[in-house]
Amino acid sequence: MPLHVAITRRVRPGCEAEFQQALREFFRVSFAHDGVLGPTMIVPPPGSDSREFGILRTFADEKEREAFCASPIFNAAVVALLAWVLMPLVTRLLHRWLQPQSQRKDNNP
Repeated sequence: MPLHVAITRRVRPGCEAEFQQALREFFRVSFAHDGVLGPTMIVPPPGSDSREFGILRTFADEKEREAFCASPIFNAAVVALLAWVLMPLVTRLLHRWLQPQSQRKDNNP
């Protein structure tokens, strides 16, 4: 079953455009890893003072996510993106949240 992950990053003031470009490049090269099914970038609303960006990633499964996070592609991107972000990184697994209710063992929403 696909695994969905949500990541939020707060970007340093004035670095938003550079961060977006670097993230787009990371998305592009991440498809070299077979288990990556897709990334999505969520940007702050126009006119907002927020510098928080969302990243949604989908992997084939947990094993592929772990392999991707241990890959040279991922490690190089993490180091490169550090120039534009403030800490900490926030990651949430969404696979349970996005799973159809009929497939949940406990049927809770």
